[in-house]
Amino acid sequence: MAGSDAAPAGDGGGNITWHAGEVTAVDRPSLGATVWLTGLSGSGKSTVAVELERLLVAAGRPAYRLDGDNLRHGLNADLGFTAEDRDENVRRAGEVARLFADAGVVAVVPLISPFRAGRDRARAVHDGAGVRFLEVFVDTPIELCEQRDPKGLYAKARAGEITGFTGIDDPYEAPASPELVLTPADGDPVAQARRVLALLP
Repeated sequence: MAGSDAAPAGDGGGNITWHAGEVTAVDRPSLGATVWLTGLSGSGKSTVAVELERLLVAAGRPAYRLDGDNLRHGLNADLGFTAEDRDENVRRAGEVARLFADAGVVAVVPLISPFRAGRDRARAVHDGAGVRFLEVFVDTPIELCEQRDPKGLYAKARAGEITGFTGIDDPYEAPASPELVLTPADGDPVAQARRVLALLP
């Protein structure tokens, strides 16, 4: 039998209350935001994210990159690649990004996040906190993604060694109305990162 100090599950059955602080966004030294880069594996999301983080920090603006694979080394190390686990991976990333952005940091999140519902949920969390959320669709044709195949995952998916791979045997839902669409025609990753940077206040 659980002791009286056991943490309640879920929302705590109404036993958990949000504890508001006295510091607001206007009190912080910088304005935070989340830049959510979505696209297929190999589209260039992470490369653009690296450049964007570098540009922001070089300009003296707090920024941190929450790379999807990096999060799986720690925060999301307990998650696999089932549909449920991938959804939870996106949910956690959205919650952490919102905390970073609320603290005045630009959270840069390169994450496949294949389903609109997951990305819309991340946006809603930010909207509810009054924090800016920018969805950037890195729209690279799958043929080019497969040519790049930086992690060798497309080859494994085509060979049947892995299943449920986005773009091959699992769907990707492109954003309906992202704040920005990046394509290979927009130049190298630095040029693309500068386009994103221009959206930030």
